[in-house]
Amino acid sequence: MNADDIRRSSVLELAAALEQGAVSSVELVRTYQQAADRVDPRTGTYLRRFDETALAAAEQLDAERAAGRVRSAVHGVPLGVKDILATDEGPTTAQSLALDASWGAAGDGPVVARLRAAGAIVLGKTTTMEFAIGFPDLRLHRLDDSPQEAAKPFPLPRNPWSLEHWPGGSSSGTATGVAAGLFPAGLGTDTAGSIRLPAGYCGVTGHKPTFGLVPKNGCVPLGFSYDHIGPLARSAADCAALLNLIAGADPGDDTTVSRPAEDFTAGLDRGLAGLRIGVARSVTVDAGSASPGVAACFEAALDALRAAGAVLVPVEFPLWDELAESCFSGLFAEAFAWHRDLLARRWDDYGVDTRRGIAQGALISGGDYVQIQRLRSLGRRRVAELFGSVDLIATPTTGTTAVRYGGDPDRSARLRTLYTPPYNSLGLPAIALPMGLAESLPASLQLAGPAFADALVLRAGAAFQQVTDWHRATPPVW
Repeated sequence: MNADDIRRSSVLELAAALEQGAVSSVELVRTYQQAADRVDPRTGTYLRRFDETALAAAEQLDAERAAGRVRSAVHGVPLGVKDILATDEGPTTAQSLALDASWGAAGDGPVVARLRAAGAIVLGKTTTMEFAIGFPDLRLHRLDDSPQEAAKPFPLPRNPWSLEHWPGGSSSGTATGVAAGLFPAGLGTDTAGSIRLPAGYCGVTGHKPTFGLVPKNGCVPLGFSYDHIGPLARSAADCAALLNLIAGADPGDDTTVSRPAEDFTAGLDRGLAGLRIGVARSVTVDAGSASPGVAACFEAALDALRAAGAVLVPVEFPLWDELAESCFSGLFAEAFAWHRDLLARRWDDYGVDTRRGIAQGALISGGDYVQIQRLRSLGRRRVAELFGSVDLIATPTTGTTAVRYGGDPDRSARLRTLYTPPYNSLGLPAIALPMGLAESLPASLQLAGPAFADALVLRAGAAFQQVTDWHRATPPVW
C-alpha cells in the first residue's frame, strides 16, 4: 500500500491489509506521522503527538502478529483520542489552562485501555473545545505560526474542507484527523452533539451510543447524565468495529448497564429492506432552520434510503424543542456542579465562551433541574411510543454546513440549527453520516433508534453507505 492508499482506507480495510501482509503497523504509523507533519499545521488536529510510544507499540504489535497472536480486528491500527480522555502518556488538559495538571494521572481510562488491549495504537491527543463546551476563544487559540501568535497555548482546529471554517465541536480534532487522513478513526465525546456535529461538518461518520453502553470514567465530565463516549471514523462499519471493543459496563461508572456482549458488526450486511424509517421534517427542514442546500441533500438521502428498501413514514417527534432546550439547561447545571470551585479560583483561566456557558448553570434552580428530569422521563415514554410505529428516525444532523470563523455572531441562532441535543436528553443511539455537499461543504444525515438499538442504527448507516459514496470523499486539504 502506498501512502495515499493508507490515508484513504478505513479501519476494517487497514485491518484486512495487515492480515494479508500488504502493510505493517510500523508503516501505518510512519505514514500517518508524515502526513501530520505536512497537514496538521493547517488543520490543528493534535494537541500532542505520541510519536515515540506509537512507533514502539507498532513494532511490538507487528512482532505479535508475526508470532501468530492477533488481539482483535484493530490489532495494529492507529487511532486518535480526544484530549478530555485520560491516557497513559498524559497529560489530559481538556484544552484548558484551568484544569489541574495532575488530572488523569492514573493513566488510561477504561475506554482507551480497552482499545489499547485490543491492539489499537494511540497516535496522540486531539483538539477539543475547552472542557468540551462552547466555541473557540481567539485569546487562547493560535491562528497561525506567526511570532505574535506563538504565545497562545492551543492550536485552532480548522475544517479540512475549508480552513476558514470551524470543524464543529467539541470533538474537533478527531473529526479533522479522520477527514484529513491523519488517522482512520478515533474517540470523541457527545453531550449535546459533540461527536455528530464535527462528524457532520467534516464529512465523516460519528456514532453516539446509547447512554450506559460505554463507560465514561477517565473522561473529564461536562454533563454527568448527558455525556457519551463514542467513535468517529470513515464508515458506520468502522464505528461498529470500535463499539465492539469499547462497549460494556465498568465498575468505575455506575451509569453503565450490564448487558450480554453484542457483536455490532454481525448484521451490517442485512440491508434496509422493510425497515420503517420515520422522517421528522416538521421539527427540522420544515421549521425554517435548514438551508436550501442541506434540505436538498436530505431529500436525496431519503431517496437513497427508499431505493435501498426502507419504508419512509412521516412522523411528528414529540417534545422536540423542549428536549433540545432542556438539554442545554440540564448540562449547564451539571457542568456548574463540577466546575463551581474551579471557576471561583481560576475564572480568568477559562475561555470567555466556556465560563459563560458553565456559569449559566448557577441560574438553574433545584426546582428547574427536577422539572428537566421530569421532562426527560416524559420524553422517553413518548418517544418509546413513537418507536412502536417506526424502527428508526431520520433528520439532518445539522440544518446548515460549517460556520465561517468570525461569521456567526448569533450563538443562539446557531444552536437552533443543531438537530442533535434531543437524543442526549433521551440517551438514545444516533449516527451522523455524510450525505453530500451543500455550498461546497459537507452535509450530514442523522439516524437514531430506540435505547440499545445501536446495532440497528449502525446497520442502517452501513446500508446507506453501501448505496452512497460520500463517506469516501476527501477534502481539499489533501
